[in-house]
Amino acid sequence: MTSSLRLAINGASGRMGHELLQRVRVDHRFELARVVVAPGSEHDGASLPGTSLHYAHDWREAPVLDVVVDFSGPDGLAAALDYCFERGVALVTGTTGLDAALTQRLAMAATRIPLLRAANFSLGVAVLSRLLREASAALRDWDLEIVEAHHGRKEDAPSGTALALGEVAAAARGTTLERDAVYAREGRTGARRHGEIGFAVVRGGDIVGEHQALLIGQGERVELGHRATDRSIFARGALEAAHWLAGKSPGAYDLDMMLAERSAR
Repeated sequence: MTSSLRLAINGASGRMGHELLQRVRVDHRFELARVVVAPGSEHDGASLPGTSLHYAHDWREAPVLDVVVDFSGPDGLAAALDYCFERGVALVTGTTGLDAALTQRLAMAATRIPLLRAANFSLGVAVLSRLLREASAALRDWDLEIVEAHHGRKEDAPSGTALALGEVAAAARGTTLERDAVYAREGRTGARRHGEIGFAVVRGGDIVGEHQALLIGQGERVELGHRATDRSIFARGALEAAHWLAGKSPGAYDLDMMLAERSAR
């Protein structure tokens, strides 16, 4: 693998896109080769300061790439996926809120390209997920609640990260969120059902992202948590994933695989 990978950022005008642009400028492992925004974006066609690039709203005339990093939306991800699938380009995506059809398309694409998905690209959250998997399996009869907090502008709830943590815990206990998740409690709900995985949501201010898993037993509890104070950690994790993924064989990858490979060295 060459020391300089040709990288495209999809969703370049969003908060994560902005962080990625800031970091990739000083990351000499990459050559920024394409910046894509949504059709109708005010950035479409504008020049990217300090470079010879212009923001584009599609993948026509895109150069040869090694890897695409996507933080856009379902429509933007679908367009990037088409490009990567047709040209065999590695894809790293943090886009959430996908429907079943797009999720299935991603799974199919992983038979042809290396594809890494994560709801959260914090390496700390990746470690939290590992710890929660082990704790949920070891303490499978304890009650489990997942609490997440984000800024007031966030539109989805629970967060993709909270759901991903819940899925990890559910799998460790041999169940699913479809069966055991509880997303809201109000009024006289009755006693807590054994095996429930509860979710609670906080929205306000400028909270970057906080996730806490509470495993609650009789007379004791285990608290596992992660607090993000700087959005740049997600961009840093995404670029680490992009560098690791480029050149891999086709397949579905995640951050846990990356961490496992690193820890085995």
